[in-house]
Amino acid sequence: MIRLLLLLALTFGLASSASADDIAATGRGVVRVVTIAVVDDQVVGFGHGSGFAIAPNRIVTNAHVVDLAERYPDNVVVGIVPTEGSKSYQGKVIAYDSQRDLALIEFTGARLPPSALYTGPMTEGDAVVSLGFPGNVDLATARSAADYIRPMTPVRSEGVLSGRRVLSGVEVLLHTASIARGNSGGPLLDRCGRVIGVNSAITRGEEGDSTFGFAIADTELAGFLHDAKQPYASIGTGCTSIEDRLRQDADADARATADAASAKRDAATQDAMTREVALEKARTEAGRARENVMALAGLLLVAGALVIGSAGLLESRGQRRQAVWALSIGGLSVLVAIIVFVLRPSGEVDVPLSALPKTRISTPDAALGKLMCTLIPERSRITISSSEDVPIDWGAKGCVNGKTQYVGANGRWDRVLVPDAEQTVSVLSFDPATRVYSNTRYLMSAAGMEAARTARGVVPNVCNMDDAALGRLAGQQAAVRAVLPPLPNEKLVYSCKSAR
Repeated sequence: MIRLLLLLALTFGLASSASADDIAATGRGVVRVVTIAVVDDQVVGFGHGSGFAIAPNRIVTNAHVVDLAERYPDNVVVGIVPTEGSKSYQGKVIAYDSQRDLALIEFTGARLPPSALYTGPMTEGDAVVSLGFPGNVDLATARSAADYIRPMTPVRSEGVLSGRRVLSGVEVLLHTASIARGNSGGPLLDRCGRVIGVNSAITRGEEGDSTFGFAIADTELAGFLHDAKQPYASIGTGCTSIEDRLRQDADADARATADAASAKRDAATQDAMTREVALEKARTEAGRARENVMALAGLLLVAGALVIGSAGLLESRGQRRQAVWALSIGGLSVLVAIIVFVLRPSGEVDVPLSALPKTRISTPDAALGKLMCTLIPERSRITISSSEDVPIDWGAKGCVNGKTQYVGANGRWDRVLVPDAEQTVSVLSFDPATRVYSNTRYLMSAAGMEAARTARGVVPNVCNMDDAALGRLAGQQAAVRAVLPPLPNEKLVYSCKSAR
């Protein structure tokens, strides 16, 4: 029977598309958790709940969803049914906390996009979204048992956070998003798709009473993951719409570009003034040298004339020998004076460029060396990524880290990265003038990633491309951009400084 169920999972599963929004991006990491109890090769029990990826191959769910598997590991099979693809996978419970009602399941055979925990403040009335597989929807739509192990998108419901409570010694979030049995273990999200709780229970609505959901609070989930030694992504920045963030960042980028242009003009003006001062100094020194030479020629001429005049006086006194020497010396002095005057400096300045101060303005394709880039929170929007510093080695002509070629245009350099092992497309950009580095990330569906990889083709991971190769790279990047959703999910903006 188990083999039959697995065969159905392999045969009938179909990938489901989802729109490129934050909730849908998180939904691609939400799974159905199925438990099948078998005794003597007979299926004696079947149950299911929901869960979400906290790592590419690890799932968080409620403890009560996998309670039978924990108690009877030899008789209960745990199945993981992703929202995309065509397969289901067998899982194993590796951490179990009945008090917190949380469990951690590990599986192999696929990699899911992990969810991130939101660790910032949430207040009553904030919008929340629930994702999962409510059993009443399954009862209304399932045509056979195979539907429970066929990949499909989770059901989304919206509500508000109603408050925090303590339920059996565990902190829980009370909310109004519609959930039912089968939602157990699914994530409760903020409107940016970050996990704030794990749905676990509902109140019974009787005689017109309102129905509320209970979710294990983020604090309890963080404690459980810490005890299980399971790393996870956490985000503490508030939720801002990507439209607002892109608009604000465009304004900030325009200001930064204008400031950089102004600084460049100021630097050019300062350089021009410095060079002019150097030239004026050279002119002054050249003029002083000309005057000094002319003065020397004048002194030599006067001295020669005096000596020649003394020769006549010596001749009149009968001192012919001395008169001849005086006449010779005087004539030589006059001759030297004439030569010095003729060869005097022109006073014009001829200063080689190498002697002038070097310009401090770098060209857009110049190497900047090793940089450390620090996130600018007020210009960024993060739903799952790390906010740690990013080191880059910016080489000449857009060569990054000695192996990745960027394409330059209008003073900026861009590179579109389409990885083979992740469902994320990143558009990287760097402006050497402002030293602002950005990573615009699209969290893609499986079908979207396949289209992006097809558009990308084969890209050599080398620098110093010739014009033809650069043209091909630019065309490949344009083709990838054409298949991306209208809006990204994240934009991380960094300010870069020299790492030396």
